[in-house]
Amino acid sequence: MEINIPEVVAEVTAAFERYEAALVANDVAVLDELFWDSPLTLRYGIAENLHGHDEIKAYRAARPSVGLARELERTVITAYGRDMATANTLFRRGGRLGRQSQTWARMPEGWRVVSAHVSMMP
Repeated sequence: MEINIPEVVAEVTAAFERYEAALVANDVAVLDELFWDSPLTLRYGIAENLHGHDEIKAYRAARPSVGLARELERTVITAYGRDMATANTLFRRGGRLGRQSQTWARMPEGWRVVSAHVSMMP
């Protein structure tokens, strides 16, 4: 297996950056699009455990749309072959440090998050 094929890293980086822009702008349509539309998709958040695209979509629709700006630090995107990648980053919001991990998979419709985890440091 090849690790970090440059064009794959570039593709996933672009998808990750699109996700980040949608997150801070609360562009729910893009956020819903970038998560794999499957009951197998997971998102464990700061205060929620979401199983399946429907739960993730419902959470996004109901969450507050203010105070979403954040600063990213130490983002690491690693591609495993041509069809899987991880994106891990630290972020600061409101003076607190958080962590975000995403697993991305190449699907017929493009790169999609299949699993995500967000947590805050104490």
